[in-house]
Amino acid sequence: MANGKFIAYFRVSTQKQGMSGLGLEAQRAAVDLFLNGGDWQLIGEYQEVETGKGSDALAKRPQLKAALASSRKEGATLIIAKLDRLARNVHFVSGLMESKVKFVACDMPEANELTIHIMAAFAEHEAKRISQRTKDALAIAKSRGVVLGKAGPDNLRPNVEARQKVADAFADKLRPLFDGMKARGLSQRGMCAELNAIGVPAPKGGAWRLSQVQRIIRRLDSPQ
Repeated sequence: MANGKFIAYFRVSTQKQGMSGLGLEAQRAAVDLFLNGGDWQLIGEYQEVETGKGSDALAKRPQLKAALASSRKEGATLIIAKLDRLARNVHFVSGLMESKVKFVACDMPEANELTIHIMAAFAEHEAKRISQRTKDALAIAKSRGVVLGKAGPDNLRPNVEARQKVADAFADKLRPLFDGMKARGLSQRGMCAELNAIGVPAPKGGAWRLSQVQRIIRRLDSPQ
């Protein structure tokens, strides 16, 4: 049960989202649900429409900076609806923790500073991996004669082949893990659950779905 004083921080990522209110109602609902029934005071709220990124993350979030200052002054806990509403950048989260303001995410209230730091580091790492995979795929496509930005059937086949090669390479990296799960007799649903439990990113990032597990198995089982 929540108790004490709280200051809420809501954020959307684009001007369009800010004008439409997209996502803000859901964030407020999550905060209200988390605090419902507790001995608490919501003494303020700050709303941010983020318009850019940079090395000095707080400078790009003046409302968050104000919320942190208010939280320090009032001895309040900063409350957010979802952890990813704060950041996916480990340096930003480090700076936030150094501010000495207590904060809680409604979707992960049990998380402590260490787990949040680890999650942010993993999110940043995965973002870099996705970026690198995209660059690798483009490089492979160009090496196969694909003219980037050009449409048409003559340009389609090399691009498809490039994506298949990247997908095959991704599956091959997971071969030892899948071999081990098969040896333990895990079902495909069990494999999906285990991959999510140990934090292995899915092919496109995020959580694994059964269909993705099945595709990886088919790739690993198909003759090279």
